[in-house]
Amino acid sequence: MSFRQKTAAFLDRPVVRRSLLAIIIANAVLLGLETSEHIMAQGGGLIVALDTLCLAIFTLEIGAKIYAQRSQFVRNGWNIFDFIIVGVAFVPGAQGFSVLRALRILRVLRVISVAPSLRRVVEGFITALPGMGSVFLLMGLLFYIGAVMTTKLFGASFPEWFGTLGRSGYTLFQIMTLESWSMGIVRPVMDVYPYAWVFFLPFILVTTFAVVNLLVGLIVNSMQDAHHQEDVAATDAHRDEVMAKLVAIEERLNALK
Repeated sequence: MSFRQKTAAFLDRPVVRRSLLAIIIANAVLLGLETSEHIMAQGGGLIVALDTLCLAIFTLEIGAKIYAQRSQFVRNGWNIFDFIIVGVAFVPGAQGFSVLRALRILRVLRVISVAPSLRRVVEGFITALPGMGSVFLLMGLLFYIGAVMTTKLFGASFPEWFGTLGRSGYTLFQIMTLESWSMGIVRPVMDVYPYAWVFFLPFILVTTFAVVNLLVGLIVNSMQDAHHQEDVAATDAHRDEVMAKLVAIEERLNALK
């Protein structure tokens, strides 16, 4: 076995994956501690040193993956994800701008690529994106129609909520989330326009209970499909392993004859 193959095998060990997961979580805690002025005044040097050590470990891991996988590295979307997340720390000026320094917390997202269960969730979400695009388009049309209607109907009396298309759209989004929609918006509007409920109730039924649940259903179906494909792949791999063992046993029996 070559050194490159040994490196790949080492990175695939469960103990290495668990160790990386622990380091990612520890790094997240360190980045959280950096937000406290009191803690940084007491042990800021140690925290920065440990953060630098975590970054060095992540960098070594990415370098080892590139060495072991060569051209295969860029064909794996999770490898590119890890590379970008770790590479943010090396952007010129990252230590001088608070926005770029804050982006270091994105390293916590590496827990997604390390933990298989979280990876399946993200893969299911990505698989659902094409279908979600159609639902978002439908929702956009509903919001546009609703914004035009509410601006014309209620804009004169409630300009802070429905004075423009933008304000109407934002107010309708708040209503869709059911956040203070009744006592905060709809009932005051109904005091001036008693029949306003004729618009708002169907809008809530369609957007909140129909379209949003349709999005949830798409994501759930995609995750179930991802789980099914993974189970099928695991079954095929187990079957191939069993067949290989049977072939080996048959060859040994033939050799004994």
